[in-house]
Amino acid sequence: MCGIAGIYNIDKSPVDRELLVQMTKIIRHRGPDDEGYLLVETGSGRVSHCHGEDSIDFVKTRTSHVLNSEPANLGFGFRRLSIIDLSPSGHQPMSSADGSLWIVFNGEIYNYLELRQELLAIGYQFKTRSDTEVILNAYTEWGETCLQKFNGMWAFAIWDNNHRRLFCARDRFGIKPFAYYFDGKNFVFGSEIKQILLNPINRILNMPMIYRSIKLNSFLCYGDETYFENIKVLPHGHYIVIENGELRRRKYYDLDPTTFEASNLSYGEAREKYLGIFNDAVRLRMRSDVEVGSALSGGLDSSAIVCAAVNYTAQKIKTFTAFYTEDERFDERKWVQLVGERTGCELNFVSPTQDDVMADFERITFFNDYPIVGSSFFSQHYVMRLARQTNVTVLLDGQGSDEMLGGYNHAFYRYYADLLRMKRLKKFCQEYPSYIKYNQKGSVSAKLFKTFLVWWFKESKLYYQEARQMFPNPFKDQYDKADLFQNIQDYPVSRLSNFLYNQMMSTSVQTLLHFEDRNSMAHSIESRVPFLDYRLVELVFNLPSEYKIRGNLGKRIHRDALGNIVPSEIMQRKDKINFAAPGENYWLRREMRKIVDGIFHSENFLSRGIYNYKTLNRIYKKYMRGDNYYANFLWKIMALEQWFEVYKKIPEYTVTKHISG
Repeated sequence: MCGIAGIYNIDKSPVDRELLVQMTKIIRHRGPDDEGYLLVETGSGRVSHCHGEDSIDFVKTRTSHVLNSEPANLGFGFRRLSIIDLSPSGHQPMSSADGSLWIVFNGEIYNYLELRQELLAIGYQFKTRSDTEVILNAYTEWGETCLQKFNGMWAFAIWDNNHRRLFCARDRFGIKPFAYYFDGKNFVFGSEIKQILLNPINRILNMPMIYRSIKLNSFLCYGDETYFENIKVLPHGHYIVIENGELRRRKYYDLDPTTFEASNLSYGEAREKYLGIFNDAVRLRMRSDVEVGSALSGGLDSSAIVCAAVNYTAQKIKTFTAFYTEDERFDERKWVQLVGERTGCELNFVSPTQDDVMADFERITFFNDYPIVGSSFFSQHYVMRLARQTNVTVLLDGQGSDEMLGGYNHAFYRYYADLLRMKRLKKFCQEYPSYIKYNQKGSVSAKLFKTFLVWWFKESKLYYQEARQMFPNPFKDQYDKADLFQNIQDYPVSRLSNFLYNQMMSTSVQTLLHFEDRNSMAHSIESRVPFLDYRLVELVFNLPSEYKIRGNLGKRIHRDALGNIVPSEIMQRKDKINFAAPGENYWLRREMRKIVDGIFHSENFLSRGIYNYKTLNRIYKKYMRGDNYYANFLWKIMALEQWFEVYKKIPEYTVTKHISG
């Protein structure tokens, strides 16, 4: 787990080595254990492996400093967080045995031991115990199709010196980040957007993207867009090849709609297969040369991970939980205690306060590259900090389960709309009353109305209408155009499968993974997400809808498969609130009101020139009178203003100010 940086001047102009160092230095939090550089003069193929200030002594004694090396038009920078093969041989940039390939790699290939054996059988040799070297040999053997072999998370760049080719790739679901800028002559990439901003590029804002993400929580990450028009992200499941001066971007992975709900497995067979893959996903993610712990919320998903993980280690697993006392719904300790009693794990708790958040708002925004659109993401940040303080370097986490298994209330609308559309009226009449009566989220009228909307409108239309009508437009210009949601797919499959596909591949999961990466790496923590093992995701999408939802309960097969390993009290919970934190409904009316008042009356806010001030003032007054409907909306405006203030200062920020605190 690491941070990567790169500059490739296709026009053969020399790389600014000081800039490359700064791009690497600003992400020191991603890898404090080591630093490395590669400089290549691509015309002649001359390669220089270099070191920086934080490089390990083994590298320093064998290489020159990056600033003292020969000019080159391609440069890689690397920061290492040592997880697999802690020896100096795991240093990057790493070369293939013949020196023709060089790689910088962020992530983990969990099945690297199995691939290593496969490659050894073919005749490849290994000089390290790292998964990085497995990638190099796999690329040598299988080329671009090596990506299909990997089970893990990755963002990497490989320079092929023989063919003068740059190959960059990102994992199937976007667990690890890859941002880039390309103007036809210069290609710049990095793990975080702030690295790209250090370069002399036009920082014109991408206002439709900002509009989309403020209006809908799950659209902070969307396709290849960022808050800047000229900075892109490599979409998950894609790779880039730059060769002969041309950039080619290709999709290598997607979920296949023709396989959705096509399984012939009985429910019992599917349940056993689900449990088997889940356990194996956890087993693979326990592979580490450093201690592995887990985030634990008291809900089904994180509890299942901890209960499974104890079977794959002789160590006592440490877990980390955030709780709040403002509202009992935000206090998960009694549920977490049940997991502790079942597994014998060591429980660690943190309770962030509004004073903590106020003091750290700017710093955490800096780490995240985007506005902190909900106070729950602060919870995640403090959980990761506690893990680092307890000397745990790897954490398991439960992202992805709700999105693929129908854990959110919106999934029920789709499921019951499908029953109506398919004229399965008997099943509808058997199950819908239970959902109406016992599902605690939403009024009866809201459930009926939303079921009808889903029955009538396609998925892309639903998102468009929600963005237009759920909240007023906070900006003075209109961005609510239909093409704002062109990445939302309307596949000819069930409403539920189509909804879950978009949640997984376009909306919710992408935003959650962004914060998962940034909040963990801010504290030099590697976060692993077993539910996003591609084998498990593909199985779930292959299963019928009734295996996922029944009556008033979602994630049906998930509950039944894990019923014997998770405490029954947690399995039967109906009060779990996803990512709950008191910031919006409580803190904004208390001490944090000072921040909001300060923002709404600040010169910067009033001169920003983008806001509909009359609308925002009206909403703010309603909120202060006790109307929580607009709480999250106001939080996001506050967070956006914090983001503006932080990111206008790059590159004026000193790295020390943010990294050393």
